[in-house]
Amino acid sequence: MLVIVALALSAAVCFAEPPASGDLLAHNVYFSLKDNSEPAQAKLVAACERYLKGHEGEVFFVAGTRSAASNRDVNDRDFDVSLHIFFKTRGDHDRYQDHPRHKQFIKENQANWAKVRVFDSEVK
Repeated sequence: MLVIVALALSAAVCFAEPPASGDLLAHNVYFSLKDNSEPAQAKLVAACERYLKGHEGEVFFVAGTRSAASNRDVNDRDFDVSLHIFFKTRGDHDRYQDHPRHKQFIKENQANWAKVRVFDSEVK
């Protein structure tokens, strides 16, 4: 059982070829959960992988839980699960936002969200 939980809590990573221009849109989302038990966190990570991984224009995808060992004064600990997706273009990101799988992810999981913070950045 412990192995299953550990696997469920580990991050899932997917790399693709970056665009030639080097311009990417980094979409970072931090979820604070009402029920932040390990099973609830694992459920959200699995939902991220199921619904949010593999969209058109994704260059990088990872979802995982907050590092318990990262507890310095500068560490923001006001989240339970994080999602990080890099897109080739803002258009790819915008299509992802409107995609039925993204909308289904929200519908199935938002009831357990206490707070969601989204940080989008243009990166090279």
